Amino acid sequence: MTIPEEEQAAALRAVADAGARRAALLAQADEILDGEIRPAAVHAAQVGADRNRIRELARVGPAKLYEWLQEAGLPVRPKRPAQKRRTS
Repeated sequence: MTIPEEEQAAALRAVADAGARRAALLAQADEILDGEIRPAAVHAAQVGADRNRIRELARVGPAKLYEWLQEAGLPVRPKRPAQKRRTS
């Protein structure tokens, strides 16, 4: 027979273990993003690759890609203003 506190402690250990694994994977993903994907994406843009294709292959959003390109000194057109939605 287990007491509620032991069951809660076991459940919390499971949450902590899963959370620690997730944090480690996210840290690894960030290292890959900044250390490998970012320089490769910038280089691809420098040699003339299509920016939409770079974004698709890098699996990043347009804001992230254009941030990288701008920081690398590559020309980036200004963001278009949001269009108003029609309500009809």
